[in-house]
Amino acid sequence: MANIDSEAVVTYEVRGSTAIVRLNRPEYRNAQNSEMTYALDAAFTAAVNDDAVKAIVLAGNGNHFSAGHDIGTPGRDVDQSFERKAVTWWDHVGAEGVDARFARESEVYLGMCRRWREIPKPMIAMVHGACIAGGLMLAWSCDFIVASEDAFFSDPVVRMGIPGVEYFAHPWVMNPRAAKELLFTGDRFSAQRAHDLGMVNHVVPGPELEGTVLAMAERISSMPRLGLALAKKAVNQSEDLQGMRAGMDSVFGLHHAAHAHNAEVGRDSLAGMGAQSMREAAAKQ
Repeated sequence: MANIDSEAVVTYEVRGSTAIVRLNRPEYRNAQNSEMTYALDAAFTAAVNDDAVKAIVLAGNGNHFSAGHDIGTPGRDVDQSFERKAVTWWDHVGAEGVDARFARESEVYLGMCRRWREIPKPMIAMVHGACIAGGLMLAWSCDFIVASEDAFFSDPVVRMGIPGVEYFAHPWVMNPRAAKELLFTGDRFSAQRAHDLGMVNHVVPGPELEGTVLAMAERISSMPRLGLALAKKAVNQSEDLQGMRAGMDSVFGLHHAAHAHNAEVGRDSLAGMGAQSMREAAAKQ
């Protein structure tokens, strides 16, 4: 094992030929702020640059994989500058309205997820507990998902008047009708339902999750590095030829139209919804 920092928002360790990257804000159900985004990027970069690492596992510490974007914790850092790595655009800090939101979300959310999707080493999402909204984006950036039986998935942001999270992979990771159900209802999909729809590769009992994922990573590690990288690129390119990248671009525009509408007619770009009100709305269903 190497490089474990229990105080960091992301922890990193290497076991055998596998790098394990864990979201580490368990007190906030691993809500993703910008600090976490860039810590993830640094961990993934370290794994790519380490020739001993053949596969990467993304997981979450605590009871949940991720409850999504940070929209209400003391560590919410939407007004802080970070080095831009995913897109070439100006800093969002000091800008207003769409100028600020588009710049930040192009970099921190959509751009970073696209960057991670192109990592040349195999990536496995190891999901337990909640995988909600922005958490879906993190899992979908990986090559496949292994989930525990207690895992659940949802994208409830239509409650905010927003058509889905920024990395809009929904119709490609499941099917269009299932994507509409996920979005229109905001309901939770169980791990088994997600598996039935093709979004999750395997569902295993909770105590077996880590062992199953690490064994799979080790099996993959026996394959030639270049062969794996080229196979990954081949599948990704095929998805893009089916419209995935262009579809994301078009929906990203709709996403920001919704933010702008909310800000124009209401209190803020999230239609006045916060983490607590979103949980309360979900509980009423």
